[in-house]
Amino acid sequence: MINRCKVKNVKKISDIILFHEETRGEAFLRQLEGKNPLFVCTIGNTETAKIPGISAAGKYPELTDYTPPADVELLLLGKCKCIQGVPVTPDGIPTPAIITMSALKLANIPALVASGGLKVNPHVPFLDLGGKPGKDISTGKAVDNVKGVVQKAIIAGENLAKTADYLVIGESIPGGTTTALGILLAMGVDAEGKVSSSMPGNPHKLKIKTVEAGLKALGVKFGALASEPLKAISCVGDPMMPAFAGLVLGAADKIPVLMAGGTQMGAILAVVKALNTDVLDNVAIGTTRWILIDKTADLKGIITQIADVPILAADLDFSRSKFEGLRAYEAGVVKEGVGAGGAAIAAMAKSAGSITKDTLLREIEKNYEQLVGSK
Repeated sequence: MINRCKVKNVKKISDIILFHEETRGEAFLRQLEGKNPLFVCTIGNTETAKIPGISAAGKYPELTDYTPPADVELLLLGKCKCIQGVPVTPDGIPTPAIITMSALKLANIPALVASGGLKVNPHVPFLDLGGKPGKDISTGKAVDNVKGVVQKAIIAGENLAKTADYLVIGESIPGGTTTALGILLAMGVDAEGKVSSSMPGNPHKLKIKTVEAGLKALGVKFGALASEPLKAISCVGDPMMPAFAGLVLGAADKIPVLMAGGTQMGAILAVVKALNTDVLDNVAIGTTRWILIDKTADLKGIITQIADVPILAADLDFSRSKFEGLRAYEAGVVKEGVGAGGAAIAAMAKSAGSITKDTLLREIEKNYEQLVGSK
């Protein structure tokens, strides 16, 4: 059954929802109008994604190694090279990278890829930040060389800030909401039952069981690593996180940064705050309406525990799409990923509103038909 629920009692500017910290969100959005952004997609792999039932970012758990490289190939090439077709959920619903690609294409926004640690390299140029693929967080030993990746990412962020008016940073890492839960709990944020999922049936019990196994292996209790974000990542995080956080730390000191994603942005925000609170004045979160109406998650409940940063959302609505695979987003499948919401917001802002959710949907449908077919 399709959920056509709207977000109630919120302010909108064009097709962008001001969901949290409205005044600051509006001021942030005004800074972006007519400006030229750079979209950066941070990617990585974690063995956590291969735990059966934990991620829908791939038809089978073992295929999740190919999802991030395939996503960024789609962004830069308009097609995937490391796999046939495009990444899909076990039910055949296509990657949100189609949304991101369509938004970037419509608004002529350049894109760059940054790797925190991959099993499979994409067939496109990318920034290698010196990381390795992540291990299963239930071991309590999840990510190597966290400090080194953060340091390199900060340098990258500082330099990328000289090339654009603002950055939109997204991510692609299967299993990422589970590792986000690990970071949030280790750093003292009450996130149990609050992180989202790419599946309609959010496997909260499996996620908390996985995180608790990792924390138990370490002998670490809730909040014990609140002032040690790098240790938290190394123990129960994933390799995308130090890359993403470092880029924010390096760039937000100089230009606005739109952190594009769902509940995973809570974990990134907690890490950034612990390393440099000052940059938070130049940061906002950009997501999709589907994250806001997700009854199995609570992005606002996570963010309000960390910092007073605005939450913006692209008011995308696929309920009237002619394609079943896109209408499925209204039923709670996928919802967000690959910076889809942030890319849509950036496209709308750059065009000063001439790109709307309707023009975006037409572009998305055109690209969907070419890449996926008529279903």
